[in-house]
Amino acid sequence: MTTDAPPSPCIRVCCLDDQDVCLGCFRTLEEITGWRDKDAGTQHAILARCDERRREHDARFPPFKASTPTSKPR
Repeated sequence: MTTDAPPSPCIRVCCLDDQDVCLGCFRTLEEITGWRDKDAGTQHAILARCDERRREHDARFPPFKASTPTSKPR
């Protein structure tokens, strides 16, 4: 594990779900508010948990994909 602190995963799409998990970056409210006080190792661990939360969310709620028409309108 690297000792370099990662940048914040915030993408400025802050919306908390019922478990206080941001649907933009998938950090908990506690992880968001304490981000700057965490050491690099802890931040990397938080990012790993965020990736897992995102995968779980996407499995339950697949991202929207716009369909493309197969034929041109007449």
